[in-house]
Amino acid sequence: MIKTTVAYTGELDDEKLAVEQLSSQLNLDGGLMKNTIGIVTCHYEFIHSGIYKAVCDALPFSVVGSISSAQSVSSETDSLLLALTVMTSDDVEFDRIITPSLMAEPGKIIAESYKSACRTEKPALIFMFAPFILQNCGDEYVNVITEASGGVPCFGTLSVDDTMDFRNCFMLADGEHYSDKMVMILIYGALTPKFFIANISESRLLEKSAKVTKSEGHMLMEVNERPVINYFEDLGLVEASESQYAMSSLPFLLDYNDGTPKVSKIFVMLTPEKYAICAGAMPEGSTLYMSVTDKDDVMFTIEEAAGRILKEIEGAAMLLAYSCISRSITLGSEQYKEMEYLSGKISEKLPFMMANSGGEICPTQVSGGRAVNRFHNNTFIACLI
Repeated sequence: MIKTTVAYTGELDDEKLAVEQLSSQLNLDGGLMKNTIGIVTCHYEFIHSGIYKAVCDALPFSVVGSISSAQSVSSETDSLLLALTVMTSDDVEFDRIITPSLMAEPGKIIAESYKSACRTEKPALIFMFAPFILQNCGDEYVNVITEASGGVPCFGTLSVDDTMDFRNCFMLADGEHYSDKMVMILIYGALTPKFFIANISESRLLEKSAKVTKSEGHMLMEVNERPVINYFEDLGLVEASESQYAMSSLPFLLDYNDGTPKVSKIFVMLTPEKYAICAGAMPEGSTLYMSVTDKDDVMFTIEEAAGRILKEIEGAAMLLAYSCISRSITLGSEQYKEMEYLSGKISEKLPFMMANSGGEICPTQVSGGRAVNRFHNNTFIACLI
C-alpha cells in the first residue's frame, strides 16, 4: 500500500515560510512509513530564489523531479508554484538513480546507470525525469531503459521552461539542479500502474499519409522515397516549415505499423539541407500522418481521458500527469484550461499533480509483463497507482 500526500507553495521570497506552508500540508509528524520519496515540479524561479533547496534540506527523504512552465496540484494551478507529491509505504520501496552527464553517449550512460543500481528482481515501475537537451533524442532514453530493464513500464517527462532558449530546463534532485543529468525512481513492490494517453483526435488527421523511407534519429529526410520538403510542398506547407515552431499546431501522428497505438511527434525546424528536425525519432518504415489541432481538440481529448481515468480511480493512491507545453500553447490565453479541467475532476477524489512537459514518456500498452514504452510529443499522459 502507498499513502500519498500533495502540497504546494507559491512563496518565492521567504524560505522559512515556504517550508512551513509545505510542512503544514504534508503533516509529516508520525505520517511517514518505512519508505518515502517526493516528486517535485516547479518554475525555475524557485531554484534561483533558493526556495527549492531550502524545502529539500528541510525534508527527511529524497525529493526528485523537474522544472516545468506550469503546474497543478489540489485546487491550485499556476506557473509560479512549487508542487510536491510525497509517496510513503511499508511494503513498496523506492530507489533513486542520478546518471552522470548525458552530453556524450547518453544511451550508454543511462543503461550503465540502471544496470548498476537495479536489484535482482525487476521494478514494477520506473519514473524518469530528464533535462531538455536539444541534440539528444528522447526516444533513445526510453528505448535504452526498456531494453535494459526487460520492458518495465516507464513514465515521466523532459523538463521544460518558459524561456526561448530553454536555458533553465533543469532536472532536480535533493536540493541540487542539473542541466545534463537524468534521475530515475525505481519502484519495487506489489504495484499495477495504469496509464492514460491523449494526443490528437483521429478525425483531425489529414488525408495524405506518407511512409518514412529515410531518417536518422529525429531527422526526417525522405518520405515515399522523395525529399521530405516535397511532401511539405504537396501539403502547401513549405513557407510554414521554414519558420521554427510555425507548424506547432500541425503535429505528426506516427504509426509504427506494429499494432501499437499511433504516437504524436512535433516538427521543429528545417536544416539547411531541407531535412525536417522533429522532437522525437522518426523510424524508417513507419507511416506519417499530418494532423491539425486546436483548442477544441485539446479540450475534447482531455475530457475523454478524464472520463477513462475516473472509471479506474477507485482504490488508487495517486495520479501523476504531464502535458506537452505545445498543448498549453495551443490553448493560447487559456493556457491553464486543460490542467484546471482535470484538477476539477480529480483533485477532490485522490492526490493529484500535473505539470507541463518538454517530452512525455509513457507506455502505449502493457501486456505479458512487458511494456511498449514510447516517447511522445504534443501529448497528455497520466499514471494512476
